[in-house]
Amino acid sequence: MAYQSFEELEVWKKSRDFKNEIAQLVRTFPTNERLRLSDQLIRSSRSINAQIAEGHGRNTWPDKIRFCVIARGSLSETLNHLIDALDEKLISEEQLKYYRIKITEVEKLLNGYINYLEKRAKEK
Repeated sequence: MAYQSFEELEVWKKSRDFKNEIAQLVRTFPTNERLRLSDQLIRSSRSINAQIAEGHGRNTWPDKIRFCVIARGSLSETLNHLIDALDEKLISEEQLKYYRIKITEVEKLLNGYINYLEKRAKEK
């Protein structure tokens, strides 16, 4: 298999799109949430991409897998923050439903990538 940049990974592309959507969303939040929930949503959604990229750059299969598992945790953290946004009436039930669908899409790709990495690790 030829070398593939992390930027070519479908999971990284989808999580990048998701991160950008979250960045757009938090721009609609009131100013008093900028240093609270907005910041947490930005950080957790950015972490998904960052962890995938960092894992991609690691030399061992266990390291690659570990960073993808951390990315999956950041995805769950982002969902939790979105639920907080719902509780604070910053987003609607419909918006949360939309973001849950996006999160599920990224999660499926991430789980598939983790499974691929685990298979590769067993081959070595």
